[in-house]
Amino acid sequence: MAKMNEKITAVSKGMKTEGVSGEHKVVIDEPAKMGGTDEGANPLATLLVSLAGCENAIANFVAKEMEFDLQGIDFEIDGELDPRGMMGEEGVRPYFQKITVNATVHTSESEERLAQFQETIDSRCPVYTTLKAADVEMIPNWVKA
Repeated sequence: MAKMNEKITAVSKGMKTEGVSGEHKVVIDEPAKMGGTDEGANPLATLLVSLAGCENAIANFVAKEMEFDLQGIDFEIDGELDPRGMMGEEGVRPYFQKITVNATVHTSESEERLAQFQETIDSRCPVYTTLKAADVEMIPNWVKA
């Protein structure tokens, strides 16, 4: 398979950034209390949404390969970080320390198949593996609906 590249363009004004990927626009902003105009999710929340979207895309590929009955996934993802790092305090890392992925999977499959499904997805999801490689503590909590 040939290499794949992702490319976006972005224009920023104040705290707001409008990114374009192909025909799709993504708006990232900060709430008013942080100096933004609150026209989009903040960058950290956007990263967590990207994680959910990536896990879902990989889940659909893996479901076909495993012949896994995937009817849908509901995600609730919680990222913890110490804000002092992004505010410039020395010795405090500015990115997530821990991310908990709560995934409720709509399926008729067994718990054992669900565990295998989740492990396969987490090992292949580019966003998940990037975060893990950055030493973010990743806590997957996948359950049947």
